[in-house]
Amino acid sequence: MEKITKKDLAETLVSKYGYTKKEANEVVATIFEEIAAKLAEGVATDISGFGKFVVKTRKERIGINPATKEQIKIESSKAPAFRPAKPLKESVK
Repeated sequence: MEKITKKDLAETLVSKYGYTKKEANEVVATIFEEIAAKLAEGVATDISGFGKFVVKTRKERIGINPATKEQIKIESSKAPAFRPAKPLKESVK
């Protein structure tokens, strides 16, 4: 399975738009930092045609400790999630 990295994204900016490597790395880093900062504030980030980054709240629940088989209370928590936009879903099919 192939993957794309921040470095790959920056290299695309260099080749397509003539940014310097330093500028391209700063642009890519800024985008991800901004998305992460907004999620930390609980704000959803919608990128048109790509998808929406949101914060999901997991409810408090009862779990089982696998070592002792004892029931334990698992506190509610928040986690980042991604919902792909329709065009992205269709392009993957």
